[in-house]
Amino acid sequence: MSKILLACAFAGGLATAAGGWYAYPKYESPQRSAAELMDVLMWGREPVGGPFALIDHNGRPRTDLDFRGKLMLVYFGFTFCSDTCPIDLQSIAGALDKLGPAAEAVQPLFITVDPEMDTSEQLKNYVALFHPRMIGLTGTPRQTRQVADAYKVYYARTEPTKRGDPNVDHTGNTFLVDRDGRYLGFFPPGTSSDRLIEVIRPLIERASR
Repeated sequence: MSKILLACAFAGGLATAAGGWYAYPKYESPQRSAAELMDVLMWGREPVGGPFALIDHNGRPRTDLDFRGKLMLVYFGFTFCSDTCPIDLQSIAGALDKLGPAAEAVQPLFITVDPEMDTSEQLKNYVALFHPRMIGLTGTPRQTRQVADAYKVYYARTEPTKRGDPNVDHTGNTFLVDRDGRYLGFFPPGTSSDRLIEVIRPLIERASR
């Protein structure tokens, strides 16, 4: 079972207060002081997101450039997660289903924070449980760290690796990225599919005009 960090929950609380959507890069880092954290949370001075090079659930190399022209919903988790990941991935899948044909403008990405366990084959079986258009991404530990750092995502094992019972604490936000690869904001853990649609649909309609 994974746990959401206190600082992440704090950021998510701010997002919830604004209606479950927060359009500024406000994230935690375990290395920051409380004052530095507040500075990031309140002013959003750090960039979020950026280029990545990973392997998809079919074993194909993928980069962020492959998804230009689509809105991206980016979620970090791991396939053995038993609490937050399934709930949030179900919300993403539900939003895509409710959007109907308009969902073609949105690409959901699931990036594992447990690359040693989550092989391409493991990811393929996992993402298929949620939505046929969801793409699972993995990589080397170094590649995973680079993309997680770019999105200000924290993750760490909470106990020695056990093959049958991995446990990883991780940030649980869903990140929204525009068609040009620019970060727009995040949805906090537990955001409903209806709230995802409320934010995403106007972006799709605006691009189609």
